Amino acid sequence: MNHESHIPLSPFSTEFTRPMGRRRFLAGSLASGVSLGFPSLHAAGANEEVRIAIVGLRIKGNQHIELFKQIPGVRIVALCDVDSKILAARAQEHFGGKVGQHADYREVLDRKDVDAVCLATPNHWHALGAVWACQAGKDVYVEKPVSHNIWEGRQIVTAARKYKRIVQAGMQSRSSIGTQEFIADVHGGKYGRIKVARGLCYKQRGSIGKVAGPQAVPANIDYNLWAGPRSPAPVMRRQFHYDWHWQWPYGNGDLGNQGIHQMDLCRWAIGKHELPRRVISLGGRFGYDDDGETPNTQVVLLDYEPAPIIFEVRGLPDDSRGKWMSNYRGGQVSMVIECEAGYFVGTNGGIFYNNDGKRVKAYSGGLGLHHHVNFIEAVRSRKHDDLHGEIADGHLSSTLCHMGNISQRLGKAIPLEQLKEQCNGRNLQAEVFERLLTHSLVHEKDFTRHPMILGPQLGFDPAAESFTGEFSAEANALLKDEYREPFVMPDLT
Repeated sequence: MNHESHIPLSPFSTEFTRPMGRRRFLAGSLASGVSLGFPSLHAAGANEEVRIAIVGLRIKGNQHIELFKQIPGVRIVALCDVDSKILAARAQEHFGGKVGQHADYREVLDRKDVDAVCLATPNHWHALGAVWACQAGKDVYVEKPVSHNIWEGRQIVTAARKYKRIVQAGMQSRSSIGTQEFIADVHGGKYGRIKVARGLCYKQRGSIGKVAGPQAVPANIDYNLWAGPRSPAPVMRRQFHYDWHWQWPYGNGDLGNQGIHQMDLCRWAIGKHELPRRVISLGGRFGYDDDGETPNTQVVLLDYEPAPIIFEVRGLPDDSRGKWMSNYRGGQVSMVIECEAGYFVGTNGGIFYNNDGKRVKAYSGGLGLHHHVNFIEAVRSRKHDDLHGEIADGHLSSTLCHMGNISQRLGKAIPLEQLKEQCNGRNLQAEVFERLLTHSLVHEKDFTRHPMILGPQLGFDPAAESFTGEFSAEANALLKDEYREPFVMPDLT
């Protein structure tokens, strides 16, 4: 492996170096590969029952069943999962078996008694499932990240507007009362100018193991339907469910799994409704050798002005015994918003401290049913502006995760000594790189087995939603995935 970085880093305070090179745009588009029989559009009135189908029934989908069941005027009429055991178990557990049960999502879309769908599938199905639902006249609650890539996220927004659908992203913290109160205060200038927004995904993740060859798909899973738009490739992971999060064809690593929540809150806090012009990532998968492909240790810098977003992923503990996770100003799975007057630590609510570390104000108020109730209220009002975490916000925040991962995926190994040189400074880049290096050295001593990967600094055109400058051809090739018939993402632009 080449241990020389392909991009020179230059120190910056809150700025990136300006990239050189010409703009390039990804050409071509995918044609729709599916023909759906669209029912007549139906919009639930203020007093009408909202009939919903839950798609994807394991951990998150089961939570959605529990929550939607508690909302008056909502009836779950169908369940959908490609795993026949999970489908039967959820139907029996919640409904005594008396509910519509489907393995094929397209059957759900053909039902005239379904007003809305809740999508808790693997990531590679999120956008296609949402667009198809919009075309079929259904409103959509789609889990995070709303897309598996940047291009298809914009397709959901386009579909929602074209077909006049209500589409909410599963960024539940948008409905936290405490967080809403803090955002109102910081936007109102209560704590002065924001200096930097930090997203922190400090969540311990163990090895997923390493298999010697392709694994058999469990007999209770329809693998063709599970793979959907992806090729049904040989399964190279020990655990079929969940561990797809750490493999690029299906997941987006912890940046897109857990981190999307904090990434969205950071963007919300700094008040940006557009994408940044530059991104860079540093990290790797350290501490074990397994079938995972995504980083378990990563830092992403997103060049918003005047307050950048810095995102950190820590999947490993801070000590070799595996007990203590990283902690930044009290934040683990959280965010830290640093302002002139102090800093805020929290996710669903939190605490603002002054610059001396003394508590100034606590923001309380949990999440509960608020996000799901908000979705149902918007389904009734037919006003997408009523939504917390409307799909346009879901797309932008998901794109931030994709941008960071694209830089990481295009990266090359950086020698340890060269990285240490980049940590000698008093700027944001040096600070976050040094903390990441110090943390990583607990698990890797020389990085010859698992090298530290430095991604290129990528320029980005927010309007075109494509990369510019040097490395843009390679980066733009990752803007969208390949789709297979009949599971093809329609091009609605």
